[in-house]
Amino acid sequence: MNTLLWLPLLPLLGSLVPLLTARYHRNVCALFTAILPFVSLLIVLEMTPDVLNGVNHYAFAEWIPQLGLNIAFRLDGLSLLFAILILGIGLLVILYARYYLSSKDSIGKFYAFLMLFMFSMLGVVLSDNLLQMWMFWELTSISSFLLISFWGHKSEARRGARMALTITGAGGLALLAGIIIMGNVIDSYSLQVALDSGDIIRAHSAYPVILVLFLLGAFTKSAQFPFHFWLPHAMAAPTPVSAYLHSATMVKAGIFLMARMHPALADTDLWFLIVSLTGLTTLLLGAYIALFKHDLKGLLAYSTISHLGLITLLLGLDTRLSTVAALFHIINHATFKASLFMAAGIIDHETGSRDMRQLNGLWKYMPHTATLAMVAASAMAGVPLLNGFLSKEMFFTETLHQEALGSLSWMIPVLATIGAVFAVAYSTRFIHDVFFNGEPINLPKTPHEAPRYMRVPVEILVALCLLVGIFPGFIVGDLLYSASLAAINGPVPEYSLSIWHGFNYPLLMSFVATAGGLIIYYYRQPLFAFQSNFAEPDAKQIFEDVMQNIIHRVTGFYNLLENGSLQRYNYLLISLAVVMMAAPLMDLSSTLGRRPELPYTIVDITAALLLSVGALMTVICHRKRMLALITLSIVGFIVSLAFARFSAPDLALTQLSVEVVTIVLLMLSLFFLPQKAQKQSNPRRIIRDLSLSSIVGGLIGTICYALLTRPLESISDFFIANSKTGGGGTNVVNVILVDFRGFDTLGEITVLGIAALGIYKLISRMRLFMPSGDLYGRPWSNDAHPMMLAVLSQSLLPIALLVSAYIFLRGHNMPGGGFIAGLITSVAIIQQYIAHGVDWMKHRVKIDYQILIGSGIAIATLTGLGSWLFDRPFLTSWFDYFYLPIVGKFELASAMMFDLGVYLTVIGATMLILANLGKLTTSERPIQKEEE
Repeated sequence: MNTLLWLPLLPLLGSLVPLLTARYHRNVCALFTAILPFVSLLIVLEMTPDVLNGVNHYAFAEWIPQLGLNIAFRLDGLSLLFAILILGIGLLVILYARYYLSSKDSIGKFYAFLMLFMFSMLGVVLSDNLLQMWMFWELTSISSFLLISFWGHKSEARRGARMALTITGAGGLALLAGIIIMGNVIDSYSLQVALDSGDIIRAHSAYPVILVLFLLGAFTKSAQFPFHFWLPHAMAAPTPVSAYLHSATMVKAGIFLMARMHPALADTDLWFLIVSLTGLTTLLLGAYIALFKHDLKGLLAYSTISHLGLITLLLGLDTRLSTVAALFHIINHATFKASLFMAAGIIDHETGSRDMRQLNGLWKYMPHTATLAMVAASAMAGVPLLNGFLSKEMFFTETLHQEALGSLSWMIPVLATIGAVFAVAYSTRFIHDVFFNGEPINLPKTPHEAPRYMRVPVEILVALCLLVGIFPGFIVGDLLYSASLAAINGPVPEYSLSIWHGFNYPLLMSFVATAGGLIIYYYRQPLFAFQSNFAEPDAKQIFEDVMQNIIHRVTGFYNLLENGSLQRYNYLLISLAVVMMAAPLMDLSSTLGRRPELPYTIVDITAALLLSVGALMTVICHRKRMLALITLSIVGFIVSLAFARFSAPDLALTQLSVEVVTIVLLMLSLFFLPQKAQKQSNPRRIIRDLSLSSIVGGLIGTICYALLTRPLESISDFFIANSKTGGGGTNVVNVILVDFRGFDTLGEITVLGIAALGIYKLISRMRLFMPSGDLYGRPWSNDAHPMMLAVLSQSLLPIALLVSAYIFLRGHNMPGGGFIAGLITSVAIIQQYIAHGVDWMKHRVKIDYQILIGSGIAIATLTGLGSWLFDRPFLTSWFDYFYLPIVGKFELASAMMFDLGVYLTVIGATMLILANLGKLTTSERPIQKEEE
């Protein structure tokens, strides 16, 4: 297996490890959970030199090439950057969560969800196929829902998780639509083809639709305005989740998507207007609201929204260097924000509160944590010699080189500076109000330092903030260049990561931001008083109200359609079908085609008349259930003859077998229903239904006649030509079922087995009304099992089983096969139940039909897997010819084993339903008196 495939697979396998080790000590669980992602990180680091030197790694395997869906992974500079963040910070979160979660929390379940999310994120950033990327995209929404709702006993956790899933899931659907449209435009879902087809996509008329759909997916995932409201309420999750999902990974998925698709979708005025204005709005809104939040995580949540807006703004600006600045800030934001969330979690863990109105003077009690948090907050504010300062300088530089807004372009750097002013203000508030500003007020716990190893992840991240701030080129220079090269998909413009660039406008903007932020914080009381005049909207309640309103309206519409009348449902459905069919048929100039009609005989006419009469009598006599059942069986029998008439013996045998099984099933079912149905339709409804059915019949007849009189090109010639050479059989139908379309058949018998088990569960404890007499009130015969029927059925059993074996063995080359043979065997066995009764049979046939179903599906699956041993695709058949004395030449094919699985599954499913339905009529249960 390609080494690259192990990168996402190891965390997926790692999701099972904590579930297996949760019973042991928490240290053991955390250690073993970290092993597989650590190995995955080592693989990434091993590949890093190649990627930094311009050699990308790929893994590819065909899956459904006809749909453009393949298993494809790539490790280039951009995916390398995100993979290191995902795995590196993920390992730190594993260590941190070990000490954060209480003994009452299921640490095994938490780690399992975390590993599943890590797998999903790695799949997103490593995917080289757009459809595959979307699949992982949706997995991040599902796994994040599990993590956010981890404390499910809390209402805010459940509601926050539901909100996050709804918003990001809706964005994911929009993204899927955009991917499908893009795939139709470029005729491929390959990521590289999409990146190389930017000019084609931008020139296409569907470009605005594609762009908006992609951006909806990105904006909802990365909490951009107006979809930002879900992120603060996702903070009800445990702090390790916030540190991982909402600073370093999940919210960065939308940013990654914009960076990844930048070569294909960017460099247009529409991209600039939507992306840059959305990012600028989010930057300002998040920074402003963060200043007024009293909850530590609330402040960090809105600061996260603001910084995500900053990165989005950079990706929207019309300079190539802005993409480099965006990627640089992604690195810096992930480090200082993850460390801040962890520090906030330590404060909450050791004080029992996150309210900054209570958290005062913690420097005296938690100096180590305070130092770490202050350094990280300073990086967030953009203080020199820290990583946030460097990316902020690049950000300011790029805002000064904008001309897309014409005479209004000056507003971009001004508003960017205002956003930075508020960033300094809320960072200063975080530092001052929590660690200084007097003494703690009514804290639930006495503050003290956290356990030593709980602080290690924060120390590592804060050290990175310092190292990148002081030695940016040495620490992240090559990685940033490689990521920029992949994101731009072209030459990277020159840039400098130096700490000092002289006295210039970006430095002046930084000075203004720092001074302005300190001034705003110092005079914050009037600003707080002003803000208090505005009622803070409860996003969770608004979301719930909107969802309830939608549910109410949908329920009303549903009740309007679903009134309990089956006739009405059929009427609406068929009426819609008539409207859809009528318009195309009116464009058909002539129903008659060029193909000559087949000759017909008196036998054909007689069969057609019997078919028509049987169908009409079934409708006319539908209230007399037994008579309707008899006329219905005539229809099935004539259809079987029609298959035989037109050289389809396999279909004829299948139809006959199914007809017998169906009749037995209906007889058992109808036994529990009234012998005669009451008249329910009034004359007006009868006329309506008759008219509509006549129209439908005419339309269907027209379509059939038009098709049958026109030449038809199908793929049957391919199967006929390759049946013998490719599948080793001359019975084309059977070869298709067990070879060419064997995967479909495997799915069908699996569904059949599941359906049979479901029906069995439904009827196993069912108590039904049992009539004591027939339609005319005559009691049932005391001779429930006539001797003549019992003798005949026992005589026919060996013959039927012999026929079944014959049909099975010859199925690969002659009409027959496992499905037909299974039905014949089922009919032979159910005949014994009818003739002798359940009590007599259960002592003689000790077969567990559920095991029979499982065995059949297992044999069919193992037959398919066996081809992998010979490096052949799943369910590839093997066949060869052999010679034995007396017997002569004969053929052996692996498809017979697959057919055996079909045979056993059909028998098990059929008998599980019929035999257990028949038990309801046994003498074990008293016959109830029929009610008047």
